[in-house]
Amino acid sequence: MLFRKKIPPSCRYCAHGTVLEEDQILCAKRGMVTEREKCRKFRYDPCKRIPVKPKALDTSRYDQQDFSL
Repeated sequence: MLFRKKIPPSCRYCAHGTVLEEDQILCAKRGMVTEREKCRKFRYDPCKRIPVKPKALDTSRYDQQDFSL
């Protein structure tokens, strides 16, 4: 999902934007914007995208017998 071809544009992970606060982005092209904004100058930077953490495995449902052959 991190390097897929069709990324919905967002200033949060644009090459021209720098994150200042939680919702505020400083764009080199448009100035101060929110993370939900987008423009035609959007250029995807995969290093700025933080992938969602996977859910932790709930091991309380399993016992030792489930892991043996």
